[in-house]
Amino acid sequence: MKPSVTNKCQATRVEPPCWWIGMRNTKLMLMVRGTNICKLIPVINHKGVEIQKTQKTNNPNYLFIFLSISPETQAGQLHISLLDGLTEKMHIDYPLKSRTEGSSQRSGFGPEDVMYLLMPDRFANGNPAIDSTSDTKEKVNRSKPNGRHGGDIQGIIDHLDYLADLGISALWTTPLLEDDMAHFSYHQYAISDYYKIDSRFGCNSDYVRLSEECRQRGIKLIMDVVLNHCGLNHWWMKDLPDKSWIHQFAVFTRSNYRMSTVNDPYASDQDKMLYTNGWFDTSMPDINLKHPLVLTYFKQVAIFWLEYANLNGLRVDTFPFNDIHAASEWTKAILDEYPKLNIVGECWQHHPSEIAFWQGGSKNYNHYNSHLKSVMDFPLTDAFTTALNDDTQAWDMGVAKFYNNYVLDYLYKDANNLLIFVDNHDIQRFASSIKGSLKKYKMAMTHLLTTRGIPQIYAGTEIMMNGKKEKGDGFIRKDFPGGWACDARDAFTRAGRTKKESQAFDYLQKLIHYRNNKPALQTGAFRHFVPEANTYVYFRYNQTEMVMVVLNNQTRKQTISLDRFAEMLKGKHMARDVITETCFQLRSSITIPGKTALLLEIE
Repeated sequence: MKPSVTNKCQATRVEPPCWWIGMRNTKLMLMVRGTNICKLIPVINHKGVEIQKTQKTNNPNYLFIFLSISPETQAGQLHISLLDGLTEKMHIDYPLKSRTEGSSQRSGFGPEDVMYLLMPDRFANGNPAIDSTSDTKEKVNRSKPNGRHGGDIQGIIDHLDYLADLGISALWTTPLLEDDMAHFSYHQYAISDYYKIDSRFGCNSDYVRLSEECRQRGIKLIMDVVLNHCGLNHWWMKDLPDKSWIHQFAVFTRSNYRMSTVNDPYASDQDKMLYTNGWFDTSMPDINLKHPLVLTYFKQVAIFWLEYANLNGLRVDTFPFNDIHAASEWTKAILDEYPKLNIVGECWQHHPSEIAFWQGGSKNYNHYNSHLKSVMDFPLTDAFTTALNDDTQAWDMGVAKFYNNYVLDYLYKDANNLLIFVDNHDIQRFASSIKGSLKKYKMAMTHLLTTRGIPQIYAGTEIMMNGKKEKGDGFIRKDFPGGWACDARDAFTRAGRTKKESQAFDYLQKLIHYRNNKPALQTGAFRHFVPEANTYVYFRYNQTEMVMVVLNNQTRKQTISLDRFAEMLKGKHMARDVITETCFQLRSSITIPGKTALLLEIE
């Protein structure tokens, strides 16, 4: 895949490592690095390819070559000579490949999917031989909660059938690109090479194989993209392509993390600058996405991986921490190339009005458009983490928290395209938030799988893995039991699960498979009723299907009158309990036990 470079002068890198003919955007920027390479003049003799311009920076070791690739260009090796006068100092054979037919029209993930999130280092170890590698600093040590534990791409592939059996149709892995920090590298968010899979996970071709194996099982693969920061050990940190490639200060300056400064009409310039330009952490230099070369570089990174690995979507880490206008341009460039793709942004705020600001097409006071089709619904997550622990209902307690969240859906361009979840790799495990209550778990999973949006399950939630945030990130990112050959039990199998884990898994599996075959729960209309006595009733329906959901969040049983729901149930006489698979007549009322969800298919 890498371009072949003949070193008559010292050249160390060409990025992107390859490209494709037939792209909608016919422009390509090559970043070429080599000692004093800026003095050389590139020449190309390839039909359909022209050098539009070259650009130098304040670092003589970089040369940016801008190419135009016409639609008539044939795939093959692109021969680039770099000349000093009439003398060739360096020769690059650059691969131009053919696109997969229909590549630009690939479908993304959406409300029809159930997404699974996993951290590769903590999921499963399929190839122990690469637990520690010679080209990376941190070595494997499972005894450390924040050390590397050895999960890898082969481990994911080995358990794709498990995900398919659960009913998963989309897979989001946290980053797999190289993170060469000496400590805490397992999370992979301090990337040291944007074009290389971390060797402790496998290689680039292994990632392609993962994508192919997912596709064979009807699972869409989603890549986690980091634009805001790189790792302190990124290869370019020793020789920046340009002084303004990253944000630099006289002394270390951390972001104030005040995301509100972006959509605050009264925010000071100083506060906004500190939020956007300050470093996310000491190990994460802040990328200057406003720099035109940087912005083009990261557009191409995303397009490269989408094309190279045939991906179905992107999740963008810390999206609002970037310059928001540059980030918007980045998103639009990706969707111009792949108009049906879905991109979800992590915009970690706690009120629908704040989250809605970041979904593309929302009616913002300053007309800002992120172009993101999807954002993560953190306000709903907040409701999940507390609502089911409220045994009584006040104006804003108990299941009223769900209701209060949805009444603001008018703020969103498309509420059904929000990513919804009870937990993920950055927050406390849901099982810990509900103190291990199986009843509350079943209520939460019922709501997650039947409300609007794209449900996401964090690896281990299906077996109620616990982990308190207060103990540290390593405890909310524990290894999946059975992912390592030496594990005492294998929770990927029924025989390896405890009774409680099996009950949780079986319940969630049944819900997911039901949802997968019920369009009304994927794209149907949503109608809900004001909660009463800590009981919440809502319907999902289309022209041919109707599902009724009742959440009784009290500790005692409730009898609810059906007269109140006549606008939905008029002329309906039979219902089927989806979980127990029993059918019964709809009479004047329904009785439901305490801390229980009732999922009814109305016939």
